[in-house]
Amino acid sequence: MMPLDDRDAPLLTLLRVGRIFAPAPVEATEILIADGRIAALGQDIEVPAGWPVRVVEARDLTAVPAFIDQHVHVTGGGGEGGCGTRCPEITAHEIASMGIGTVVGVLGTDGISRSPANLLAKVRGLRAEGICAYMYTGSYRVPPPTLTGDVQRDLAWIPEVIGLGEIAISDHRSSQPHQDEIARLVSEVRVGAMLAGKLGICHFHVGDGKRGLEPLRRLLSETEIPAEQVIPTHVNRHRDLLEEAADYALAFDANVDVTAFDDADEDELSGFGAVSRLLKRGVPAERITLSSDCNGSLPEFDARGAYIGMRVAGNTTLIADWQRLVREEVLPLDQALGLISGHVARVLGLHERKGRLAVGFDADVTLLDRDLQPRQTFVAGKRLYARDDPL
Repeated sequence: MMPLDDRDAPLLTLLRVGRIFAPAPVEATEILIADGRIAALGQDIEVPAGWPVRVVEARDLTAVPAFIDQHVHVTGGGGEGGCGTRCPEITAHEIASMGIGTVVGVLGTDGISRSPANLLAKVRGLRAEGICAYMYTGSYRVPPPTLTGDVQRDLAWIPEVIGLGEIAISDHRSSQPHQDEIARLVSEVRVGAMLAGKLGICHFHVGDGKRGLEPLRRLLSETEIPAEQVIPTHVNRHRDLLEEAADYALAFDANVDVTAFDDADEDELSGFGAVSRLLKRGVPAERITLSSDCNGSLPEFDARGAYIGMRVAGNTTLIADWQRLVREEVLPLDQALGLISGHVARVLGLHERKGRLAVGFDADVTLLDRDLQPRQTFVAGKRLYARDDPL
Protein backbone atom coordinates (compact mmCIF):
# COMPACT_ATOMS: atom_id res chain seq x y z
CA MET A 1 0.00 0.00 0.00
CA MET A 2 1.39 3.36 -1.01
CA PRO A 3 0.42 6.36 1.13
CA LEU A 4 -1.10 9.14 -0.95
CA ASP A 5 -0.57 12.87 -0.65
CA ASP A 6 -3.17 14.75 1.42
CA ARG A 7 -4.14 16.71 -1.67
CA ASP A 8 -5.29 13.53 -3.38
CA ALA A 9 -8.75 12.10 -2.81
CA PRO A 10 -8.29 8.37 -2.12
CA LEU A 11 -11.29 6.13 -1.74
CA LEU A 12 -9.88 4.75 1.51
CA THR A 13 -7.92 6.10 4.46
CA LEU A 14 -6.20 3.89 7.02
CA LEU A 15 -5.28 5.47 10.36
CA ARG A 16 -2.66 3.62 12.38
CA VAL A 17 -2.61 4.94 15.93
CA GLY A 18 -1.37 4.01 19.39
CA ARG A 19 -4.76 3.80 21.12
CA ILE A 20 -8.43 4.28 20.36
CA PHE A 21 -11.04 5.63 22.75
CA ALA A 22 -14.39 5.22 21.06
CA PRO A 23 -15.13 6.68 23.73
CA ALA A 24 -14.44 3.53 25.78
CA PRO A 25 -10.97 2.11 25.11
CA VAL A 26 -10.91 -0.62 22.48
CA GLU A 27 -8.32 -3.19 21.50
CA ALA A 28 -8.07 -1.92 17.94
CA THR A 29 -5.23 0.36 16.81
CA GLU A 30 -6.34 0.93 13.22
CA ILE A 31 -9.33 2.72 11.67
CA LEU A 32 -10.31 2.10 8.06
CA ILE A 33 -12.31 4.93 6.52
CA ALA A 34 -14.37 4.59 3.34
CA ASP A 35 -16.68 7.16 1.76
CA GLY A 36 -16.47 9.44 4.78
CA ARG A 37 -17.49 6.76 7.29
CA ILE A 38 -15.76 4.25 9.49
CA ALA A 39 -15.61 0.94 7.65
CA ALA A 40 -13.64 -1.09 10.17
CA LEU A 41 -11.78 -0.99 13.49
CA GLY A 42 -9.08 -3.54 14.06
CA GLN A 43 -5.41 -4.45 13.96
CA ASP A 44 -3.31 -5.21 10.91
CA ILE A 45 -6.20 -4.38 8.58
CA GLU A 46 -5.45 -5.61 5.08
CA VAL A 47 -6.42 -3.57 2.03
CA PRO A 48 -6.19 -5.34 -1.34
CA ALA A 49 -3.15 -4.42 -3.39
CA GLY A 50 -3.81 -1.70 -5.92
CA TRP A 51 -6.70 -0.13 -4.06
CA PRO A 52 -6.35 3.64 -3.63
CA VAL A 53 -5.61 4.19 0.05
CA ARG A 54 -3.95 6.88 2.12
CA VAL A 55 -2.07 5.53 5.12
CA VAL A 56 -1.65 7.85 8.11
CA GLU A 57 1.05 6.65 10.52
CA ALA A 58 0.35 8.08 13.99
CA ARG A 59 1.46 5.36 16.41
CA ASP A 60 2.29 7.94 19.08
CA LEU A 61 -1.21 9.45 19.06
CA THR A 62 -4.60 8.50 20.51
CA ALA A 63 -7.73 8.51 18.34
CA VAL A 64 -10.96 9.89 19.86
CA PRO A 65 -14.28 11.06 18.39
CA ALA A 66 -13.85 14.55 16.96
CA PHE A 67 -15.21 17.20 19.30
CA ILE A 68 -18.60 18.89 18.85
CA ASP A 69 -19.17 22.52 19.81
CA GLN A 70 -22.89 23.29 20.04
CA HIS A 71 -22.57 27.06 20.54
CA VAL A 72 -20.41 28.98 18.07
CA HIS A 73 -20.92 32.49 16.71
CA VAL A 74 -19.60 31.44 13.32
CA THR A 75 -20.53 34.81 11.76
CA GLY A 76 -19.26 36.68 14.83
CA GLY A 77 -21.24 38.01 17.74
CA GLY A 78 -21.08 41.31 19.54
CA GLY A 79 -22.37 44.69 18.50
CA GLU A 80 -23.49 45.75 21.98
CA GLY A 81 -21.24 48.81 21.71
CA GLY A 82 -22.10 49.75 18.14
CA CYS A 83 -20.94 48.59 14.72
CA GLY A 84 -17.29 48.91 15.69
CA THR A 85 -17.73 46.15 18.28
CA ARG A 86 -18.97 43.40 15.95
CA CYS A 87 -16.86 40.27 16.41
CA PRO A 88 -15.13 38.56 13.46
CA GLU A 89 -16.22 35.34 11.77
CA ILE A 90 -14.50 32.08 12.67
CA THR A 91 -12.51 30.07 10.11
CA ALA A 92 -12.54 26.36 9.37
CA HIS A 93 -8.88 26.16 10.40
CA GLU A 94 -9.59 27.75 13.79
CA ILE A 95 -12.29 25.15 14.38
CA ALA A 96 -10.32 22.09 13.23
CA SER A 97 -7.12 23.13 15.04
CA MET A 98 -8.91 22.52 18.35
CA GLY A 99 -9.93 18.99 17.35
CA ILE A 100 -13.49 20.12 16.64
CA GLY A 101 -15.24 18.49 13.70
CA THR A 102 -18.84 19.68 14.18
CA VAL A 103 -20.20 23.10 15.15
CA VAL A 104 -23.64 24.62 15.55
CA GLY A 105 -23.82 28.25 14.46
CA VAL A 106 -25.83 30.70 16.50
CA LEU A 107 -26.92 34.34 16.36
CA GLY A 108 -26.87 36.35 19.57
CA THR A 109 -27.75 39.92 20.47
CA ASP A 110 -27.38 41.19 16.93
CA GLY A 111 -30.16 39.83 14.73
CA ILE A 112 -30.22 43.05 12.70
CA SER A 113 -26.87 43.43 10.92
CA ARG A 114 -26.59 39.63 10.98
CA SER A 115 -29.44 37.37 9.94
CA PRO A 116 -30.37 33.69 9.71
CA ALA A 117 -29.64 33.91 5.97
CA ASN A 118 -26.17 35.25 6.71
CA LEU A 119 -25.70 32.45 9.24
CA LEU A 120 -26.86 29.79 6.77
CA ALA A 121 -24.42 31.08 4.15
CA LYS A 122 -21.55 30.82 6.63
CA VAL A 123 -22.62 27.33 7.71
CA ARG A 124 -22.67 26.19 4.09
CA GLY A 125 -19.29 27.83 3.55
CA LEU A 126 -17.80 25.89 6.46
CA ARG A 127 -19.31 22.71 5.05
CA ALA A 128 -17.65 23.41 1.72
CA GLU A 129 -14.34 23.61 3.61
CA GLY A 130 -14.98 20.26 5.29
CA ILE A 131 -16.38 21.21 8.70
CA CYS A 132 -19.67 19.58 9.64
CA ALA A 133 -21.80 22.62 10.46
CA TYR A 134 -25.39 23.15 11.53
CA MET A 135 -27.32 26.16 12.84
CA TYR A 136 -30.09 27.35 15.07
CA THR A 137 -32.68 29.58 13.51
CA GLY A 138 -33.58 32.72 15.49
CA SER A 139 -31.53 34.94 17.80
CA TYR A 140 -31.98 36.54 21.24
CA ARG A 141 -35.27 38.02 20.02
CA VAL A 142 -38.86 36.91 20.46
CA PRO A 143 -40.46 36.61 17.98
CA PRO A 144 -37.33 35.18 16.37
CA PRO A 145 -36.00 36.09 12.92
CA THR A 146 -36.25 33.13 10.53
CA LEU A 147 -35.28 32.05 7.02
CA THR A 148 -38.73 31.22 5.69
CA GLY A 149 -40.87 33.45 7.88
CA ASP A 150 -41.85 30.55 10.12
CA VAL A 151 -39.91 28.48 12.68
CA GLN A 152 -41.61 25.23 11.71
CA ARG A 153 -40.83 25.73 8.02
CA ASP A 154 -37.18 26.49 8.81
CA LEU A 155 -36.91 23.15 10.61
CA ALA A 156 -38.89 21.24 8.02
CA TRP A 157 -37.26 22.59 4.86
CA ILE A 158 -33.70 23.68 5.77
CA PRO A 159 -31.47 20.64 6.44
CA GLU A 160 -28.86 22.63 8.34
CA VAL A 161 -31.39 23.98 10.87
CA ILE A 162 -31.54 21.67 13.90
CA GLY A 163 -33.29 23.90 16.40
CA LEU A 164 -34.05 27.38 17.69
CA GLY A 165 -31.62 29.61 19.54
CA GLU A 166 -30.16 31.27 21.29
CA ILE A 167 -33.32 32.71 22.82
CA ALA A 168 -32.34 35.04 25.66
CA ILE A 169 -33.99 34.83 29.07
CA SER A 170 -33.15 36.47 32.40
CA ASP A 171 -31.03 39.06 30.61
CA HIS A 172 -31.42 42.80 30.08
CA ARG A 173 -30.67 42.23 26.37
CA SER A 174 -33.53 39.78 25.91
CA SER A 175 -37.00 40.59 24.54
CA GLN A 176 -38.41 39.84 28.00
CA PRO A 177 -40.72 37.15 26.57
CA HIS A 178 -43.81 36.16 28.54
CA GLN A 179 -44.17 32.57 29.68
CA ASP A 180 -46.85 31.78 27.10
CA GLU A 181 -44.59 33.09 24.32
CA ILE A 182 -41.80 30.76 25.40
CA ALA A 183 -44.17 27.80 25.57
CA ARG A 184 -45.59 28.57 22.13
CA LEU A 185 -42.14 28.86 20.54
CA VAL A 186 -40.90 25.59 22.01
CA SER A 187 -44.10 23.88 20.90
CA GLU A 188 -43.66 25.15 17.35
CA VAL A 189 -40.11 23.87 17.30
CA ARG A 190 -41.24 20.47 18.54
CA VAL A 191 -43.84 20.03 15.81
CA GLY A 192 -41.59 21.38 13.04
CA ALA A 193 -38.81 19.05 14.12
CA MET A 194 -41.15 16.05 14.21
CA LEU A 195 -42.19 16.77 10.62
CA ALA A 196 -38.51 16.93 9.63
CA GLY A 197 -37.37 13.89 11.60
CA LYS A 198 -35.16 16.04 13.83
CA LEU A 199 -34.89 16.37 17.61
CA GLY A 200 -35.54 20.11 17.43
CA ILE A 201 -33.82 21.53 20.48
CA CYS A 202 -34.41 24.99 21.91
CA HIS A 203 -31.12 26.55 22.96
CA PHE A 204 -31.65 29.16 25.70
CA HIS A 205 -29.13 31.85 26.58
CA VAL A 206 -29.41 32.44 30.33
CA GLY A 207 -28.29 35.83 31.58
CA ASP A 208 -27.46 36.96 35.10
CA GLY A 209 -30.97 38.24 35.86
CA LYS A 210 -32.76 37.34 39.07
CA ARG A 211 -35.27 35.04 37.35
CA GLY A 212 -32.53 32.59 36.42
CA LEU A 213 -33.97 29.33 35.13
CA GLU A 214 -37.48 30.01 36.38
CA PRO A 215 -38.95 30.33 32.83
CA LEU A 216 -37.62 26.89 31.94
CA ARG A 217 -38.70 25.32 35.22
CA ARG A 218 -42.20 26.61 34.61
CA LEU A 219 -42.11 25.41 31.00
CA LEU A 220 -41.31 21.84 32.03
CA SER A 221 -43.69 21.90 35.00
CA GLU A 222 -46.69 23.45 33.28
CA THR A 223 -46.54 21.86 29.81
CA GLU A 224 -45.97 18.46 28.22
CA ILE A 225 -42.69 19.55 26.61
CA PRO A 226 -39.99 16.90 27.27
CA ALA A 227 -36.87 18.07 29.06
CA GLU A 228 -34.50 16.89 26.32
CA GLN A 229 -35.87 19.53 23.97
CA VAL A 230 -34.71 22.40 26.19
CA ILE A 231 -31.02 23.30 26.63
CA PRO A 232 -30.03 26.16 28.94
CA THR A 233 -26.51 27.44 28.29
CA HIS A 234 -24.14 29.75 30.23
CA VAL A 235 -25.41 28.12 33.46
CA ASN A 236 -22.08 28.93 35.16
CA ARG A 237 -22.53 32.68 34.80
CA HIS A 238 -22.63 33.08 38.59
CA ARG A 239 -22.70 30.80 41.63
CA ASP A 240 -26.41 31.01 42.37
CA LEU A 241 -27.26 30.18 38.76
CA LEU A 242 -24.90 27.20 38.79
CA GLU A 243 -26.55 25.83 41.93
CA GLU A 244 -29.95 26.40 40.35
CA ALA A 245 -28.76 24.54 37.24
CA ALA A 246 -27.83 21.55 39.39
CA ASP A 247 -31.28 21.57 41.00
CA TYR A 248 -32.91 21.94 37.57
CA ALA A 249 -30.95 19.04 36.05
CA LEU A 250 -31.76 16.76 38.97
CA ALA A 251 -35.42 17.73 39.26
CA PHE A 252 -36.24 17.27 35.58
CA ASP A 253 -33.52 14.79 34.53
CA ALA A 254 -32.55 17.59 32.15
CA ASN A 255 -29.42 18.59 30.25
CA VAL A 256 -27.42 21.71 31.08
CA ASP A 257 -24.67 23.33 29.01
CA VAL A 258 -21.61 24.83 30.69
CA THR A 259 -19.74 27.59 28.88
CA ALA A 260 -15.94 27.58 28.85
CA PHE A 261 -15.79 31.31 29.62
CA ASP A 262 -12.56 33.05 28.65
CA ASP A 263 -13.22 35.64 31.35
CA ALA A 264 -14.49 33.56 34.28
CA ASP A 265 -14.12 35.72 37.40
CA GLU A 266 -13.50 32.72 39.63
CA ASP A 267 -12.08 29.28 38.99
CA GLU A 268 -15.31 27.81 40.38
CA LEU A 269 -17.16 29.42 37.46
CA SER A 270 -14.75 28.27 34.77
CA GLY A 271 -15.77 25.36 32.56
CA PHE A 272 -13.58 23.13 34.72
CA GLY A 273 -14.96 24.45 37.99
CA ALA A 274 -18.59 24.36 36.89
CA VAL A 275 -18.47 20.78 35.61
CA SER A 276 -16.70 19.73 38.80
CA ARG A 277 -19.38 21.39 40.92
CA LEU A 278 -22.27 19.87 38.98
CA LEU A 279 -20.75 16.42 39.37
CA LYS A 280 -20.31 16.97 43.11
CA ARG A 281 -23.97 17.95 43.34
CA GLY A 282 -24.85 14.57 41.84
CA VAL A 283 -25.70 15.64 38.30
CA PRO A 284 -24.88 12.67 36.02
CA ALA A 285 -22.05 13.36 33.58
CA GLU A 286 -24.43 12.37 30.76
CA ARG A 287 -26.52 15.46 31.54
CA ILE A 288 -23.61 17.90 31.23
CA THR A 289 -22.12 19.35 28.07
CA LEU A 290 -19.40 21.94 27.42
CA SER A 291 -19.44 24.58 24.69
CA SER A 292 -17.22 27.54 23.80
CA ASP A 293 -19.43 30.51 22.84
CA CYS A 294 -16.44 31.34 20.66
CA ASN A 295 -16.37 34.44 18.45
CA GLY A 296 -19.12 35.80 20.64
CA SER A 297 -18.63 38.99 22.58
CA LEU A 298 -17.58 39.27 26.19
CA PRO A 299 -19.17 42.65 26.91
CA GLU A 300 -18.81 44.57 30.14
CA PHE A 301 -21.57 46.77 31.54
CA ASP A 302 -21.61 49.14 34.48
CA ALA A 303 -24.08 49.00 37.36
CA ARG A 304 -26.65 50.87 35.27
CA GLY A 305 -26.34 48.47 32.33
CA ALA A 306 -24.29 50.84 30.14
CA TYR A 307 -21.72 49.24 27.83
CA ILE A 308 -18.11 49.91 28.89
CA GLY A 309 -16.00 47.43 26.92
CA MET A 310 -15.73 44.09 25.12
CA ARG A 311 -13.43 41.19 24.27
CA VAL A 312 -13.88 38.36 21.77
CA ALA A 313 -14.30 34.78 23.04
CA GLY A 314 -12.15 31.98 21.64
CA ASN A 315 -12.39 28.19 21.63
CA THR A 316 -9.01 27.42 23.22
CA THR A 317 -10.50 27.66 26.73
CA LEU A 318 -13.00 24.91 25.87
CA ILE A 319 -10.20 22.44 25.17
CA ALA A 320 -8.09 23.66 28.11
CA ASP A 321 -10.96 23.22 30.58
CA TRP A 322 -11.71 19.78 29.18
CA GLN A 323 -8.03 18.75 29.41
CA ARG A 324 -7.90 19.91 33.02
CA LEU A 325 -10.90 17.74 33.93
CA VAL A 326 -8.93 14.72 32.73
CA ARG A 327 -5.54 15.75 34.14
CA GLU A 328 -6.94 16.46 37.59
CA GLU A 329 -8.89 13.18 37.47
CA VAL A 330 -12.31 14.73 37.82
CA LEU A 331 -13.34 12.34 35.05
CA PRO A 332 -11.43 9.60 33.23
CA LEU A 333 -10.75 10.23 29.56
CA ASP A 334 -13.54 8.01 28.24
CA GLN A 335 -16.18 9.74 30.39
CA ALA A 336 -14.78 13.22 29.82
CA LEU A 337 -15.06 12.76 26.06
CA GLY A 338 -18.84 12.76 26.41
CA LEU A 339 -18.80 16.40 27.53
CA ILE A 340 -17.57 17.53 24.11
CA SER A 341 -18.56 14.64 21.85
CA GLY A 342 -20.97 11.83 22.74
CA HIS A 343 -23.30 13.69 25.11
CA VAL A 344 -23.39 16.64 22.73
CA ALA A 345 -24.29 14.39 19.82
CA ARG A 346 -27.18 12.97 21.85
CA VAL A 347 -28.38 16.40 22.94
CA LEU A 348 -28.41 17.60 19.32
CA GLY A 349 -30.04 14.45 17.95
CA LEU A 350 -26.91 13.50 15.99
CA HIS A 351 -26.02 10.43 18.05
CA GLU A 352 -26.76 7.91 15.31
CA ARG A 353 -23.82 9.24 13.26
CA LYS A 354 -21.55 11.22 15.58
CA GLY A 355 -19.92 11.09 18.98
CA ARG A 356 -18.52 7.56 18.63
CA LEU A 357 -15.87 5.73 16.68
CA ALA A 358 -17.84 2.77 15.40
CA VAL A 359 -18.52 1.07 12.09
CA GLY A 360 -21.02 3.08 10.06
CA PHE A 361 -20.46 6.32 11.98
CA ASP A 362 -19.10 9.46 10.35
CA ALA A 363 -15.31 9.31 10.21
CA ASP A 364 -14.85 12.35 12.46
CA VAL A 365 -11.62 11.59 14.29
CA THR A 366 -9.28 13.69 16.41
CA LEU A 367 -5.77 12.47 17.16
CA LEU A 368 -4.42 13.58 20.54
CA ASP A 369 -0.88 13.56 21.89
CA ARG A 370 0.08 12.59 25.44
CA ASP A 371 -0.79 16.06 26.67
CA LEU A 372 -4.30 15.71 25.15
CA GLN A 373 -3.46 18.34 22.56
CA PRO A 374 -5.14 17.89 19.14
CA ARG A 375 -2.51 16.99 16.56
CA GLN A 376 -4.72 15.99 13.62
CA THR A 377 -8.42 16.39 12.87
CA PHE A 378 -10.39 14.37 10.33
CA VAL A 379 -13.98 15.16 9.36
CA ALA A 380 -15.83 12.65 7.15
CA GLY A 381 -12.44 11.06 6.55
CA LYS A 382 -10.81 14.23 5.24
CA ARG A 383 -7.86 15.62 7.16
CA LEU A 384 -8.58 19.28 7.89
CA TYR A 385 -5.78 19.95 10.34
CA ALA A 386 -2.32 18.60 11.06
CA ARG A 387 -0.33 20.39 13.75
CA ASP A 388 3.06 19.73 12.18
CA ASP A 389 1.81 20.61 8.70
CA PRO A 390 -0.93 23.28 9.06
CA LEU A 391 -3.41 23.27 6.22
